[in-house]
Amino acid sequence: MPTGRSVHERAEPTGRGAAPWAEPAGRAVERLEAHLGDPTDPAVTFSFARCAELDRTEEFPADICRSLDEWGLPRWYVPRPLGGALDDHTEAVELVRAVARRDLTVAVAHGKTYLGGVAAWITPPTPATGRLARQVLAGQPVSLALTEPDRGSDLLAGELRADPVPQGHRLTGTKWLVNNATRGRLLTVLARSRPEGGPRGFDLFLVDKDELAPDTYAYLPKVRTYGIRGADISGIRLTGAQVPPDARLGPAGTGLETLLKALQLTRTMCAALSLGAGEHALGLAVDFAGQRFPQGRPLLGLPAARAVLADAYADHLLAEALTLTAARAVHVLPDELSVLSAVVKYLLPTRTDTTIGALGRFLGARSLLDGVFADGRFQKLQRDHRIVGIFDGNTLVNLNGLINEFPTLVRRARREPDAAALAVLLDVGRPVPAFDPARLTLVSRHGSSLLAALPALVGRLAEIGGRAPELTPVVELARQLQDRTEELVAALADHRPVRVTVPRSAFRLAERFALHVAGAAAVGVWLHSHHRYDHGPAAALWRDGRWLQAVLRRVLAVDRCPATDEVLLDVLTAQRRQGWSLSLLPYRTAEGARR
Repeated sequence: MPTGRSVHERAEPTGRGAAPWAEPAGRAVERLEAHLGDPTDPAVTFSFARCAELDRTEEFPADICRSLDEWGLPRWYVPRPLGGALDDHTEAVELVRAVARRDLTVAVAHGKTYLGGVAAWITPPTPATGRLARQVLAGQPVSLALTEPDRGSDLLAGELRADPVPQGHRLTGTKWLVNNATRGRLLTVLARSRPEGGPRGFDLFLVDKDELAPDTYAYLPKVRTYGIRGADISGIRLTGAQVPPDARLGPAGTGLETLLKALQLTRTMCAALSLGAGEHALGLAVDFAGQRFPQGRPLLGLPAARAVLADAYADHLLAEALTLTAARAVHVLPDELSVLSAVVKYLLPTRTDTTIGALGRFLGARSLLDGVFADGRFQKLQRDHRIVGIFDGNTLVNLNGLINEFPTLVRRARREPDAAALAVLLDVGRPVPAFDPARLTLVSRHGSSLLAALPALVGRLAEIGGRAPELTPVVELARQLQDRTEELVAALADHRPVRVTVPRSAFRLAERFALHVAGAAAVGVWLHSHHRYDHGPAAALWRDGRWLQAVLRRVLAVDRCPATDEVLLDVLTAQRRQGWSLSLLPYRTAEGARR
């Protein structure tokens, strides 16, 4: 329950000399930060200056990836039962987010191993699974080879084939626009295993290039890209490349099913890329505002400037609350991940692109120039982030996936959700149960527990607000969200599926649905977690529901509250100045070690 402090009281994050914040024990992200060092120091391997140089020369960040390997980041790409450290996806997301906060090219280049290996972790284990785990732990990159030239996002149109032979399968065909296709030793390859194809006509195979005959594969040239210029985006051509019998993941004909389930995990992990990029952009904007004095007045004191920063920070916190919920859902509600991962993969890249665009206009010409402001980092991250929306199913693919689930979402909208599961899901300080891949499903049979629980969540918030009048504005906004959600469910019920051309109106409904899920997640996270964070570097955000009020105003597109904006800006600037990450659950960054 909130404290009795005034809603107008400004509380800065804890600085040096004040009572220390009780950070989560053994927080891996702070150990990673300490290993990587201060990125503002050009002598550091993973520095902002080094990343800018690599971008200009379009070079792969090999030395930086090696530093991440030395620290042990690949351990969080492998489940703990297979010898890794991955037993809580929120921790893995946090680590990849920290890498993306420094540089998206590095995060994409290194984090691709998680995307490449995850299909193996959700199928019945084989000797090949154990070999893959050991290779990942040893620092071997893994690629996910799905797409082919002229096939777009239509995986059923893939023509790379797997022909059975007595000693396994021979793979023939081309995969293109594959991250680390050239540099990675290992690939997870989607192949047509029946001539007619179809949903049961594809399989996934683990391919170790070191075990292939040299004349059975060749590389396609690296593709020059607008963003992530140093990444290895290339392709591979297989010509009768033979793989052993245990290279196939899962029973025959289950490749597409396994892949679609794996994409639910990878789409959730992609949220880390957007969160990191958004935080990087916010930090640059705050630094810029603190350095500029137009007509002798501090830019940070101008109302228009403060409004831009407050809106950007509110959107960032909304994205973080949704990501925390989705990452925990991997463990708590994996059977609803088809919905939640699509929401995340649509909403985070889209809104982060919008936020970066708004901050770019705030910076003006400096956001477009290389080497003029902050090593040209803003123009680089703006270019880099635009590709995130394409990864693992683009925006339209994910919205279409939600549209396909409208009938179930409507039928289950008023069910009684599992209160115990939601309590674990939304209390971000509680341990999560072990991930059970057998609970992943292609569609959610239960709809969305978050939307089904919204009336109960709003009722509980109103009950707390009855004892804490300072929460009245938050309660009113939550009730508006509930009312609009009921209107949305009615609109979803009126939608009639079509077989060919999906109307634009259906995509608009899916966009609204995603935003309402994010709002419900924010309400739930504050309700179940605020008692844990009433002190420390984000205390003023949690107190009196300030961050929740700000993000609900963004979800509902209603006028901002000046008092709440002031709290957000106080916390944002203090977190930046004192070297904390810009977060609801901040950690000490390497830059902060010298402050």
